[in-house]
Amino acid sequence: MQSKYHVGVIGAGAFGGWTALYVLRRGVRVTLIDAWGPGNSRSSSGGETRIIRGTYGPNQPYTRMAAHALRLWREHEAQSGVHVLHRTGVLWMATSTDDQFERSSLPMLREAGVAYEELSGRELSKRWPQINAEDVRWAIYESEGGFLSARLACQKVVDQFVKAGGDYKQVAVMPQDLEDGVRHGLTLSDGSKLSADHYVFACGPWLGKLFPQTIGNLIRPTKQDVFFFGTPERDDRFAEDKLPVWADHCDRFIYGIPATDGRGFKVADDTRGAEFDPTAGERVVSSDGLKAIRDYVALRFPSLKDAPLIETRVCQYENTPDNHLIIDRHPAAENVWLVGGGSGHGFKHGPAVGEMVAELVLNQKEVDPVFHLARFRQR
Repeated sequence: MQSKYHVGVIGAGAFGGWTALYVLRRGVRVTLIDAWGPGNSRSSSGGETRIIRGTYGPNQPYTRMAAHALRLWREHEAQSGVHVLHRTGVLWMATSTDDQFERSSLPMLREAGVAYEELSGRELSKRWPQINAEDVRWAIYESEGGFLSARLACQKVVDQFVKAGGDYKQVAVMPQDLEDGVRHGLTLSDGSKLSADHYVFACGPWLGKLFPQTIGNLIRPTKQDVFFFGTPERDDRFAEDKLPVWADHCDRFIYGIPATDGRGFKVADDTRGAEFDPTAGERVVSSDGLKAIRDYVALRFPSLKDAPLIETRVCQYENTPDNHLIIDRHPAAENVWLVGGGSGHGFKHGPAVGEMVAELVLNQKEVDPVFHLARFRQR
């Protein structure tokens, strides 16, 4: 590819920002745009932290992708000099009598070369006594996993992109019919036009609105409440150097991230919430959600039973019907690629997805069928 070749990337989140950077590194001219900026609070890549882990049960190929993404995140840190990867480890607690998800994860972790330990409930309690593990049957501990500084990572990827010669603009794509392709460029909110040889739309929860026929309700944004609790003074047992990221596969799937950067102890319920408008939705957590999380914290982390709520956030998942990503050409436009459907687990894969999409767009490689749009037509 020559530098005169031009790729436009719409969306500067985890998928779009990394795609733009990897395409640029191939010597191609790239323009990246985003309506509100990388890691903004409306985006699915917004917020402060995201988990990176390889435990995925039978839902593949994500264990292998996560392992590859972890290597790429390390490379990114070395190149940028910015710390975004916090390797606290990830603890996956199996409390349900049905532990098929956890059991089926083990061969996948081994195959992908992900370091892990199997721990009994007793071993877990001995290592992290601040966790009440009385009902934990066993656990998986990934020593190399942890969490990512999400907003900062998005911003630094775009910074690297610009530093390397990429063109970034904070503008929006104006409403227009895109289902028949982009023949005359994209009209932007500042009155300009973006004309390119190929277009990659990585627009998170807005992808269905831009492509109502091809995507439409295949991506469903849901409201996800996140809670941060203040830890006791002079008690560092809940800080990132004393506690791993954790996930609890009980009646509901609850997860959390240890206190970091003064933001408190993060706890959230992974259960899909109500449908949500990412543009105009009010980001206020529900009182019922808060009560449920408080009850859970009192059970699993007794020392935090009366911890004050110091911060809340509302983010959204961009869910597909099967929770797999969408990475595919538009069926009616050879030069338009659609990338999204993170479904609450996509952020960690950002660099792996970006590398993959760059290869697909520039070298005309075949997409893994698990990401094809055609899978929805076969249902």
